Amino acid sequence: MSLKRTRATPKLNRACMLCGVVQSMTEFRNDGCPNCESVLHFTDNEDMIRECTSPTFEGLVAYKGEKTSWVARWLRIENFVPGMYAVRVSGKLPEDISGDLYSQGIEYRPRDGSVRD
Repeated sequence: MSLKRTRATPKLNRACMLCGVVQSMTEFRNDGCPNCESVLHFTDNEDMIRECTSPTFEGLVAYKGEKTSWVARWLRIENFVPGMYAVRVSGKLPEDISGDLYSQGIEYRPRDGSVRD
């Protein structure tokens, strides 16, 4: 699997609050989130993209899909698709969306550093 190149400038990139993947607004709008699309439905939904992604994030990690990577385990991305991931994402999902995820059996752990293992 090859990585897509993001043509947008870093200022225009956003990070998914659920998985931490970093993409441009256009990529989220056109392709959705490569990890969370089945539950968050970003494609052609700018309101959902703005509510569930953040333009404010810290650090970037290039994940190549290596399940043995300690960084991938530390960021909890070892089961996600290869790509660029934020180390920390500012903001939290709205309560109605996190409640919906919970009802689907999906544990939401904010990526803003407020929850420690």
